Amino acid sequence: MIVLHHLNNSRSQRIIWLLEELGLTYEVKRYERDAKTMLAPAELRKIHPLGKSPVITDGNLVLAESGAIIEYLIDTYGKGRLRPEVGTQARLDYNYFLHYAEGSAMPPLLMSLVFTKMPKAPMPFFMKPIVKGIADKVKKSFVNPQIKSHFEFLEKHLETHHWFAGDEFTAADVQMSFVIEAGLARSGGKSRPRLSGFLDRIHARSAYQKALVAGGPFDILS
Repeated sequence: MIVLHHLNNSRSQRIIWLLEELGLTYEVKRYERDAKTMLAPAELRKIHPLGKSPVITDGNLVLAESGAIIEYLIDTYGKGRLRPEVGTQARLDYNYFLHYAEGSAMPPLLMSLVFTKMPKAPMPFFMKPIVKGIADKVKKSFVNPQIKSHFEFLEKHLETHHWFAGDEFTAADVQMSFVIEAGLARSGGKSRPRLSGFLDRIHARSAYQKALVAGGPFDILS
């Protein structure tokens, strides 16, 4: 049986969603972040040396990284579902967004989170204004413009695509979901109606709703 090693409030939530979309039998083993550091617990290192989530086990197989897990599940259990045919523009778009989500879109979102938290970290009082000044400057000069550029690109893409790979829902939409959830949760969706519409469509899917039950409480802002 497939076992998903699931960290609360993490990108492993979308793997639960994919498992539900594929109608697979699986088990969720839950891990909780440290309340102070928000890091994954040491127990995850017993499953994979990096101690990150998501990780799945399937028999003797241990596999980490969201994109690799999605490709494995689609290759092994997809039976032609949730992936466009080879040789089509939809397949090229599918491959692009499957890798773009983590390779290009998530880094500036993570940098924004890090630089937002930096001034709140314990430090001598006289260092706080210095750290805050540096963090604010990096966000203003680099991080925020990068995020704006990515979300303008994504909004534009959905002007001509119902889903990220075209007319049909695919696993690329599962992979992209965390990016859109995180970005709009922090900035609001009023200026991104097509991305907000994407979230409305995925939230309405029964598999998405079942995944929320299976994964437990989920707060994208944590």
